[in-house]
Amino acid sequence: MNFVEELKWRGMIHQMMPGTEEQLQKEMTVAYLGIDPTADSLHIGHLVGVMMLKHLQRAGHKPIALVGGATGMIGDPSMKSQERKLLDEQTLRHNQEAIKRQLAKFLDFDSTEPNAAELVNNYDWMKQFSFLDFIRDVGKHITVNYMMAKDSVKKRLSGESQQGMSFTEFSYQLVQGYDFLCLYRDKGCRLQLGGSDQWGNITTGTELIRRTLGGEAFALTCPLITKADGGKFGKTESGNVWLDPRYTSPYQFYQFWLNVSDTDAEKYIKIFTTLSREEIDELVAQQAADPSQRPLQKRLAKEITTMVHSTDDYEMAVEASKILFSNHAGEALRRLDETTLLQVMEGVPQHVISLQALQSADGVKLVDLLTDAAPVFPSKGEMRKMTQQGGLSVNKEKATDPYATVTVADLLNGKYLLVQRGKKNYFLLIAQ
Repeated sequence: MNFVEELKWRGMIHQMMPGTEEQLQKEMTVAYLGIDPTADSLHIGHLVGVMMLKHLQRAGHKPIALVGGATGMIGDPSMKSQERKLLDEQTLRHNQEAIKRQLAKFLDFDSTEPNAAELVNNYDWMKQFSFLDFIRDVGKHITVNYMMAKDSVKKRLSGESQQGMSFTEFSYQLVQGYDFLCLYRDKGCRLQLGGSDQWGNITTGTELIRRTLGGEAFALTCPLITKADGGKFGKTESGNVWLDPRYTSPYQFYQFWLNVSDTDAEKYIKIFTTLSREEIDELVAQQAADPSQRPLQKRLAKEITTMVHSTDDYEMAVEASKILFSNHAGEALRRLDETTLLQVMEGVPQHVISLQALQSADGVKLVDLLTDAAPVFPSKGEMRKMTQQGGLSVNKEKATDPYATVTVADLLNGKYLLVQRGKKNYFLLIAQ
């Protein structure tokens, strides 16, 4: 597999330094990508870079994921309007371990082949470096004029930001450049990958390698991912879409990809999956023939949910997605955990009912529950009429007797009842 050709047809190359492709064709090349460790989970904004490393390893080259422990203590000014929060070492180490577990789903760290993936932390080589040593050994090789010419610096100094730019942030490109120098010197790393906003920092590294060691190193960046409507990729109303299920459940994760636009689905399936060109072309043709079936979104959501979470999580997300639209989903509904159940029912009217009443020996008659205890129906007569017409379901099972007894045994997760009145009206009753 030709790494550059693979990235080109997938739309994953923004800029590439001359000689990069020749270097990759000449020999197994070690390449690295920096990852910001400011949280203990990656979010989908990181996935473009991670997929670049995945394709690199698939093409026979060696990927290094660099967790920026030292740079995370500074904060990268690239395309940001203000300085970010700095982290202590204990937090950074915790975040590093969590990130490695997520990266292991994309990269093979355990391979016995020479191109096994590696994880490094730049804090390991920066922590003993004194300020005086750094400005003497590294800073002298790069001029202030060179650093000032970078877009990330110019933007912050041009008045677009009221905050200005601290010396800490100004020095960031030197620290990142030194990372590249260390990896070049110690691990034979010849290429740095990153987003298009990193071009200035990456080329500072190639310049530092040239000026200090007389070596040649290369740079390749991918475009920043956008949405067709101009909105920011990976952001929802509730914030980032995370890879850790504690922050974004597999159901929410699956739903994000399932709901992207047709235009975005065609772009994203190339970037975020390893499907072949032929498979993607076939899916695009199916989408064009019958857009209502949404084969692109369904396959995209399947591939990436399975890769980030698991096949079981994907299948549960599919089942959960069908619950509101299926008349035979009682079993699936009972299998849902509480978190997923509440996410599926987001926006459904909720009413609190008495847990104590349901625990009593007699329970509560359904007709009383849906009129007196919760205003699902305006009257008992209307409730009985709809039940007789077959228009009432409880927990996705058809209700046939308005005087049936409801007890705690009927509750989902020991707490909930899902009532469906007619085809589209849902109510979630919460027993407290």
